[in-house]
Amino acid sequence: MSNEQGNVLLPLARAAIAQALNVPLTAEETAPWLSEWGACFVTLTQYGELRGCIGTLQAYRSLREDVKHNAVAAALRDPRFAPLSAQELNITDIEISLLSPTQKIAFINEADALAQLRPGLDGVVFEYGHHRSTFLPQVWKQIPQAKQFMAQLKRKAGLQDNFWAEGVNLSRYSVTKWHEK
Repeated sequence: MSNEQGNVLLPLARAAIAQALNVPLTAEETAPWLSEWGACFVTLTQYGELRGCIGTLQAYRSLREDVKHNAVAAALRDPRFAPLSAQELNITDIEISLLSPTQKIAFINEADALAQLRPGLDGVVFEYGHHRSTFLPQVWKQIPQAKQFMAQLKRKAGLQDNFWAEGVNLSRYSVTKWHEK
């Protein structure tokens, strides 16, 4: 994916949010590659602070539909935030992260798993039973140490920071991302 794709995806996400807020805005969405399956996260920020982030880990619909759905969900349905208002749209920046397919990480214990993580490169999915969480690779900027990164993933999944058990599954993915300028 290139900057050209970002120049299509970012306006598509903004138009989807605008339409959900009854603000007239359209975007070009006829590029043939938009019909290919894709999984993405849409992250919204205001003045550098998180305002919403929703995404899909596995591709199961067209990239066009995934971007539009996740953009609206990040704006209106992220449980950490009140729904975005039409007045906030102009101060909201959009970032789209297109995910690669996930790859399972094979490990013998937590120390082995931590040693295999690639800070700054890996998005990580943590799973144990019905507990599941993920951090995009961008989160390494705020949590650069693998041990703390894993502790926060566990906390996000609803577990204790020091939790570890047989049956923990980890997967990694990479992203191609675009951010509004």
